[in-house]
Amino acid sequence: MAGFAERFRNEGMQQGMQQGMQQGMQQGMQQGEVTALKKQITLKFGQLPTWAEEQINTASLEQLETWIERILTAENLENLLNQ
Repeated sequence: MAGFAERFRNEGMQQGMQQGMQQGMQQGMQQGEVTALKKQITLKFGQLPTWAEEQINTASLEQLETWIERILTAENLENLLNQ
């Protein structure tokens, strides 16, 4: 019985560690996208306004990727973030 409990506990710990690593990787990717987008915006449009920074900081990874693609053709910051 002790073997089963130990195996069950070890599997749970391993699963928890995997989930933690996946979450960490996801957060790292998202932070990288945020950093890249902010740099692109600053280079193209100048200083990043507070409202835009807040919107970027709370965006999903999917939204960030969309904005990173659209910045190449965006005429201004408002059009980039509000489409």
